[in-house]
Amino acid sequence: MIIEQLCLSFVASAAFAILFNVPKGTLLQCGFVGMLGWGLYISFLKVPVDPILATMIASCFVAVTSQIFAKIYKTPIIVFSVSGIIPLVPGGLAYNAMRQVVENHYDQAVQLAAKAFMLSGAIAIGLVFSEVIHHVIIGIKKSRL
Repeated sequence: MIIEQLCLSFVASAAFAILFNVPKGTLLQCGFVGMLGWGLYISFLKVPVDPILATMIASCFVAVTSQIFAKIYKTPIIVFSVSGIIPLVPGGLAYNAMRQVVENHYDQAVQLAAKAFMLSGAIAIGLVFSEVIHHVIIGIKKSRL
């Protein structure tokens, strides 16, 4: 089951990278970043950890991995981070929220929409947190010189 999810997250990330028109030499790396992020997310859910915290940690990990790959492959960070985040995006949850609105089940729609909003916020916080940590580390290295 986990192997299937990892393979599908790899394919989803690589396929989105194709749509995002990334350089062809980075397709495998984009899929790998998405697969690692999803694997970390699933691992935290098995512990169990709150899905919002798991999403934030996984998105932070995706951003750190993207920064490393960007330096190795001399490519902008966004190439890896955007395609790597795709498996974590709560698209199905947002769809179900809208479906509940259409079916006039507003109480369920609000719950689902709030959860989708919090997961989306966790993704954003994870990406920003990683960037802040990166800049702090760079600042510490520069101050030591």
